[in-house]
Amino acid sequence: MRIPADQLPNRSPLQLLATARADLDDAAERTRPGERYAEAHMAALRVAVAVLAVRAGDATGRRRPGRPSSTWELLRGVAPELEEWASHFARTARKRVLAQAGIPDIVTPEEADAIVTDARRFLDVVIRLLGFSALAR
Repeated sequence: MRIPADQLPNRSPLQLLATARADLDDAAERTRPGERYAEAHMAALRVAVAVLAVRAGDATGRRRPGRPSSTWELLRGVAPELEEWASHFARTARKRVLAQAGIPDIVTPEEADAIVTDARRFLDVVIRLLGFSALAR
């Protein structure tokens, strides 16, 4: 299903980062590992989208025609300095989808804790990268 661009929520990069931070705080409080994992991974996606929003003009012409791109592929194109983060979250995306689907025991407590930590670090890196020091902790 395609949603017309004029019907998408209008969120600034700063709002996306603030929402991601709040979501990470919520994720840390979740008792079920799958929920914690999924919420933290979704927060990381919001962080990536904030970067895409800031650097959207940089992506023009980099995508191969006819080939859909994931958020993480797009991030690699506009922010090569975030390649390792994009690769990491792309690798963990399938597990997030399974956790969101409610597959029991798909995520261990340790994996959930690790993705929350990783998403927080990613958020901090992006805040510095984009110069949004007001959000820094």
